[in-house]
Amino acid sequence: MSVWDDLDLLLDSPSSLTVTSTTRGTIKDKAGFNASEDATALRGAMEGIGTTEKTLIDILTQRSNAQRQLITKAYEEAYEGRTLVGDLKGDTSGDFEDALVALVTHPAKFDCHEFIKATKGLGTTDSALIEMFACKSSRQIKSMCEAYLEETGRSLAHDLKAEVSGDYGKTLLTLVEAKRDESTHVDAAKAKADAQALYEAGEKKWGTDESMFIDILCHRSVPQLRQILVEYKSISGKTLQESIESEMSGKLEELLVAIVKCVKSVPAFLAERLYKSMKGLGTTESTLTRIIVGRSEVDLLDIRTEYKKLFGCSLYLAIESDVGGSYGDCLKMICGADD
Repeated sequence: MSVWDDLDLLLDSPSSLTVTSTTRGTIKDKAGFNASEDATALRGAMEGIGTTEKTLIDILTQRSNAQRQLITKAYEEAYEGRTLVGDLKGDTSGDFEDALVALVTHPAKFDCHEFIKATKGLGTTDSALIEMFACKSSRQIKSMCEAYLEETGRSLAHDLKAEVSGDYGKTLLTLVEAKRDESTHVDAAKAKADAQALYEAGEKKWGTDESMFIDILCHRSVPQLRQILVEYKSISGKTLQESIESEMSGKLEELLVAIVKCVKSVPAFLAERLYKSMKGLGTTESTLTRIIVGRSEVDLLDIRTEYKKLFGCSLYLAIESDVGGSYGDCLKMICGADD
């Protein structure tokens, strides 16, 4: 039985979408932290000919994001006319540069930059958009939208609307509204009624009423949706994911399946994304950086656990065999240990 089908365990397990603790991250506040000392060491590592990559990695992967913001400030105060991001960009390159810049960027701003990357230029990187919006809580989505408005002067929803269409676009725009119920209370009778409504909107009728799926999956709380998944299985004999996969197609199917998977387990969903980014020919480095840096203070420990469970190999070893150089060293330091 895969992690996606074990509905019995679901109702009592915590969810990264509702739990806001940082205890499941691999990066914590460093004790005895001194922002000025770190700023001096970073400048020293980049001054002159050549760069001491090890110093950059040791400092930036072993401080929390809040501490890295203080280092950035201390750096600007100590070296007038310079910025830490500017110097990192000038002294490093490629995926390693992207990872270091991601580390020194505030989480909401980082999300906003990832959104811009996914929508700029020719075509839209839908897989990145699906991942970003399916695995975030309403609070995180609101922060991203605020950062986007501050950075661009435009609303994220307005710019997204120009990129997406159809029921897929409607689902993403509904998620961007960040109106998911955040309560932990579960109404069993309502869950049963919603499960029945989903069954009648899909499996039971000719053609599918997509709007019913979009409304329920984007607005109900995570505990409520977990109860709906259990009720749906007992009404239909199939899991909701199986029904979505047989009733829908394309990007809408991919997005609704991602939401269902994240309701069950965000870490398992992201472990799967990491696996896909590394298997086969070539590596999708942007996905690796986004997840490993972005979840380093949220639930990377749980992602590591799920990765080992799903793929029989530690995330650390997977990174080691797939990514080399300073970029690989940086990701392994964030990842932490070999499970």
